[in-house]
Amino acid sequence: MVDDHQFTIDGLQVRLADCTDIELVAHASTVADLFAEPAALDLVVLDLRLRDGSSPTGNVEAIRQHGVPVLVLTSGEDPYLVREAARAGVLGVIRKSRSPEEIVDAIRAAVRGEVVPTTDWAAAIDGDPEIDLVDLSPQHRKVLELYAAGETATRVASDLKISRETVNDYLRRIRTKYADAGRPAPTKSELYKRALEDGWLPFPRRRKK
Repeated sequence: MVDDHQFTIDGLQVRLADCTDIELVAHASTVADLFAEPAALDLVVLDLRLRDGSSPTGNVEAIRQHGVPVLVLTSGEDPYLVREAARAGVLGVIRKSRSPEEIVDAIRAAVRGEVVPTTDWAAAIDGDPEIDLVDLSPQHRKVLELYAAGETATRVASDLKISRETVNDYLRRIRTKYADAGRPAPTKSELYKRALEDGWLPFPRRRKK
């Protein structure tokens, strides 16, 4: 975890104390300090506004260079920083004001490598004028919707009554379009993020208690 507020770190430790599948193994006030000592990390939970003056983009890129995905946990008071983090390639953005259960569920999903499509992330994307939307044909959209939602290429082919080779060709073309737009999507989870960003898939609604 990278956060320079001890209260937040202590709070997360309390929230994870009863979890048998998640452990807070290291924390630091800067990204550089986190990686100063070797540690096996499956995920970094990152605060956006650090007192060292670092930027969300720089921090996310530095963490991902170590091969570790990022989940942003933020107070969300600065929409620009939230949008910057969303563009940088994080798995999700969640507010510190969310319930302990929601935060733990988000961390658990991110540890599994899953995208965490919260309403906070959706709001950041909706308000981002710099996202270059990709125009897809109706058939490409159908393939993306099914595949990004979790179906295999074989199942997509069966549902749309086309060959598996055609599905894979469409996916290559879709990935090329996103790469050309400066929004690469080399993995299935990245395609899922792009489908959410462009409105091809709906953001999950927040569960009511």
